[in-house]
Amino acid sequence: MEPGTRQDTESTLPEGLGQAIRETAGDIAALLRAAADTTVPVPGSQWTLGEAAAHLAQANELMADLAAGFERPYGDGTPQSLAEANERALAVFGERDAQPLATMIEEQAGVFLDAVARSAADGTADRTLGTPLGPMDQAVLASYLLTHMLGHGYDLARALGRPHMINRVRVGLCLPFLLVAMERVADAAATAGLTARYTLRLRGGSAFGVTFNDGAVDVTPEPLNRPDCTILTEPITFLLMALGRRDPLRAMARGQVLAWGRKPWLAPRFPTLFTAP
Repeated sequence: MEPGTRQDTESTLPEGLGQAIRETAGDIAALLRAAADTTVPVPGSQWTLGEAAAHLAQANELMADLAAGFERPYGDGTPQSLAEANERALAVFGERDAQPLATMIEEQAGVFLDAVARSAADGTADRTLGTPLGPMDQAVLASYLLTHMLGHGYDLARALGRPHMINRVRVGLCLPFLLVAMERVADAAATAGLTARYTLRLRGGSAFGVTFNDGAVDVTPEPLNRPDCTILTEPITFLLMALGRRDPLRAMARGQVLAWGRKPWLAPRFPTLFTAP
C-alpha cells in the first residue's frame, strides 16, 4: 500500500486516532461552509468566528510541518507566550472567509496524516518532535492535533449555535496528549506547598493518577492506590474543563463531576492547579 493512504496512515497511530482527526476536520469544515457571517463573536473569546477559524487553519498547518520533522518555533510553552504567538501569526495572515479556511483546515489535517504515513515508511516514526508544548512522540502530537481541533471546533459550533463534534470516543483519544500536557501547564504558584494524590476517572472510560509534591507534578496513566481524592467526571465535561471551556464549579453543581476519598474537599482545587494553554 502506498504511504499516505488512509489505511496506512491510521495503522501507524493508536486505533481510531487517524480517523478521528480526519472526521473532526471534516466536521469543522462543514460548520464553516454553512456559515453566512464570519464576523460573529466567539463566546468567551476576543476572536471572531473568522479569526478563530484562521487560527485553526494555521495551527493545522503548523502541526503538519512538525509531523514532517520541520522545526517551527512557536512561543516557549507558557500560556502567555502561546497567546502572543497566536496573535502575531494572525496579524500576518489575512484570510477570514469561511470557504477557504474550511478547505485549509481539512487539507492540512490530511497533510499531517500523510506526514505520519511517510515517517512510517521511512523508519522515522519513533523520532521525538518539537512542539509548542515541548517534545512529543508522533502519537502524542496526533492526539494534540485532535485536542486542539476539538477545542476550537467547540468554539466555532457555539458561535454558530450548532451542535459540537466532541464525543466520548474522541475525548479518549485526547488523553495521551492531556496526560503529557498536564505536567507542562501546571501552575507553579498554585501547586507550591501542595502534597496531594488524585485519581481521575472518566465515566465509562479511562482512569489516571496525578500526584503533587510541593510543586512537583507527576502524571501516571494508571489510577493511584489510596489516593487522597478520586474525581469522576463525565468525559465531554472533562475535556471542556481541561481546555478552559467549562466552569468546574458549575459542572459539579450539575452532577457532572463527583468526588470521594479521604480528602474529597480537594476536588474543587484540582482544576485551579493548571493553566489551559
